[in-house]
Amino acid sequence: MKKFATTILAIVIASATTAFTVPVEEKTVNTETSTITWKGYKVTGSHEGTVQLESGKLEFDGDQLTGGAFTVAMSTLISTDLTGEYKGKLEGHLKSDDFFGVEKFPTATLEFTEVKATGKNAYEVTANMTIKGQTHPVTFDMSVYGSKATANLKIDRTKYDIRYGSGSFFDNLGDKTIYDEFDLVADLEF
Repeated sequence: MKKFATTILAIVIASATTAFTVPVEEKTVNTETSTITWKGYKVTGSHEGTVQLESGKLEFDGDQLTGGAFTVAMSTLISTDLTGEYKGKLEGHLKSDDFFGVEKFPTATLEFTEVKATGKNAYEVTANMTIKGQTHPVTFDMSVYGSKATANLKIDRTKYDIRYGSGSFFDNLGDKTIYDEFDLVADLEF
């Protein structure tokens, strides 16, 4: 009888625990209202622009961020700091094989692998980023407030075989040197 009572108690506890488990909720990121801005640096200054999300989602357990995945349409890469001929030249060069090889690699992806809460609404996220068919881990800070999230990433382009103008790979570039790291800021709405 004691074994029977223990078994019943175990079933009741397991059922109660299952009944109160909050399922992971997947929230689709609005690609129309979300923005991703980039900024690249060179010895003589910087350039900045935007690139558009093709798709994105964030996963939550209750109100805690637990995961996410994003796809960026690389053909939408534009410069916002230039106009006219120079704007077209920079955009064409960034889309060429010297940089992102957009024709062969039309998308870049980011998939969360670990999310650690670091404070109220603040997280440290580790993710796999794939650019030009190469995948490397990146770690960045992300904050979530209501139906909005912001992430700031610093990416080393040379890890993705984007070496054009890199002082790490070429000598005597002088003021033509382009720094290896570029910044991404994602302002997401879901």
